[in-house]
Amino acid sequence: MKVNAVKISFDNSNRKYFFSNNNIEVKNDDYVVVESEKGQQIGKIVGNIIEIEKDKLVTNLQNIIRIATKEDINIYNKNTKDSFLALNKAKKIAEKMNLEMKFISCYYTFDRGQLIFNFVADDRIDFRELAKKLASIYKTRIELRQVGVRDKAKEVGGLGPCGRFLCCNLFLKDFESVSINMAKNQYISLKPDKINGVCGRLLCCLNYEDDQYTKLKRKYPKVGEMIKTKNIEGKVVALNLFQKSFTIEKKDRTVATIDLDSYESDK
Repeated sequence: MKVNAVKISFDNSNRKYFFSNNNIEVKNDDYVVVESEKGQQIGKIVGNIIEIEKDKLVTNLQNIIRIATKEDINIYNKNTKDSFLALNKAKKIAEKMNLEMKFISCYYTFDRGQLIFNFVADDRIDFRELAKKLASIYKTRIELRQVGVRDKAKEVGGLGPCGRFLCCNLFLKDFESVSINMAKNQYISLKPDKINGVCGRLLCCLNYEDDQYTKLKRKYPKVGEMIKTKNIEGKVVALNLFQKSFTIEKKDRTVATIDLDSYESDK
């Protein structure tokens, strides 16, 4: 069974989300009101309606409610302007209260039923008094969300060392565990500027090819292993997965490069 869907972007973000068109005729560049995890929002259609196999969906698609009217756009623009002012106000109040927190974003839900602030902090923050003050000023439900540095990068965006938009800001939904062993497994320099992203944590992309490296290495002898092949005996000192070869150090301290295919045929 297939369902109709469209891609939608929010606030000029690089990230795109699939929504059901809900039998509403929409086209590229239309602005629409949708129901999302953040409440009602206005987003922009990116592309035309497409068909997706329902069994390939991880979760059910949320619906487009309607094509945005001129009044909807005006409300959205006012919410954007007011949330920017609220963000600056929250920063000043938090500073007066000596709260060690750094605000990174703020937004109203479309119906202004909720005003949400995202912030980062080194420690847990007791923001209950701050929330009360903000609620008394803006007369709506206040939510303060403490997020991590990776969530900050996901929210703010930017360019990675590869020159492309950050994966977290572009398409990643969840942050998978990344370890220093992945960098070692892929023979990547362990210098922080080589393996850390703009968030200061290990690059998410270390995950992408790690399984492939592990699989390829199964064909090779281990580094440090003593082997004998083609009348050459020595200790394996390096692997070159791209050239399908490895290097051994012989007893006389000279080195020799062994082709993987010839090594496997000799076994």
